[in-house]
Amino acid sequence: MITRRETMAMGLGVATITLLPISANAAADEAIAAYTGGAAVSEGGVTITAPEIAENGNTVPISVEAPGAAEIAIYADGNPTPGVAVFKFGPAAGSHRASTRIRLGGTQDVVAVAKMPDGSFQQAAVEVKVTIGGCGG
Repeated sequence: MITRRETMAMGLGVATITLLPISANAAADEAIAAYTGGAAVSEGGVTITAPEIAENGNTVPISVEAPGAAEIAIYADGNPTPGVAVFKFGPAAGSHRASTRIRLGGTQDVVAVAKMPDGSFQQAAVEVKVTIGGCGG
């Protein structure tokens, strides 16, 4: 027989697990807002190439491209620390593209935010399904 105390503990555990994705997304939103200084971010203008399904979250290959961008920041909205990388491009850059491998703790969106020379921001997101998490999962 389950005691009242055990029932309350299980309920608290379920509530905690339910709220985790919300707080992870909130952390990513806060990181993006800090990067943009709270400026509006428009959709489009950025291309993210990532696998639809990653068998291992320890090393997920991604590439980002934003023609004309001064910087591109990458965020993994489900990771404990959402900020992944910031790539800066000088005026003599031949292309505004970067590739890297990132660690993903589980299935989540990868977001790329491009800072344009005029100070505006553009973004794109892609969901990557991870079968084995890379952040201790």
